[in-house]
Amino acid sequence: MQQFDLIKAIFEFVVLIFSLCVHECAHAWTASRLGDQTARLQGRVTLNPMYHVDPIGTLLFPGLMIFGPFIGLSFFGGMLVGWAKPTPVITRNFRRIVRDENLTTLAGPTSNLLIVLAAFIALVIESKVIPDGRNVVLSSFVEALRPAGGPAPQPLVLLCTIAILINLSLFFFNLLPIPPLDGSHILRNMLPYNAVQYYDRIGGWMSYLLMIFVGGFILRALLGPALLIVYSALIHS
Repeated sequence: MQQFDLIKAIFEFVVLIFSLCVHECAHAWTASRLGDQTARLQGRVTLNPMYHVDPIGTLLFPGLMIFGPFIGLSFFGGMLVGWAKPTPVITRNFRRIVRDENLTTLAGPTSNLLIVLAAFIALVIESKVIPDGRNVVLSSFVEALRPAGGPAPQPLVLLCTIAILINLSLFFFNLLPIPPLDGSHILRNMLPYNAVQYYDRIGGWMSYLLMIFVGGFILRALLGPALLIVYSALIHS
């Protein structure tokens, strides 16, 4: 199964990079529609990874998480998140600053949910058009989520399951109220002025530590129930 595990890891890496590009492109497109052309003028309204890749958040950190177990770094296994180069936004260009900043912020996580929905629809269609489709999809969905071992899942189901897993992870991860994640912008717009001054001091290594340890714990707590809901929906579709 080593060869299959490597293929699965490559799928995860490619899907993660694509999902991050969609996420940042959604931020840039929404900001442009609401009046701020900063990201559009920098070429960020695109799915081209060259405009979104962050060496650490898009390549190094996800690479260690996904490929770490193959080189003995099992500590990094089990998490499928990352981040791209932040989309530049100048809020004073918005007509209604707080509302439009919130909409621009939420566009990223919403795009990840749309990918989840598209992957789910693809699984439902496959379950209806191939022989014994429901059993194939359900069994392959479960096998695709297992770390290793067991029979290899059907390729399309594997791809869709990985897309669902990664984009649910990105959705929950980015809504955490930890700077500079999307959730921090939403929370910041809700805080009183004095609290904002203290909140803005969170940054640097403190943010990274919170994302890795606190965020990782919350992510694992939310992913299980979310994937169970997807599996139940597949059963009843």
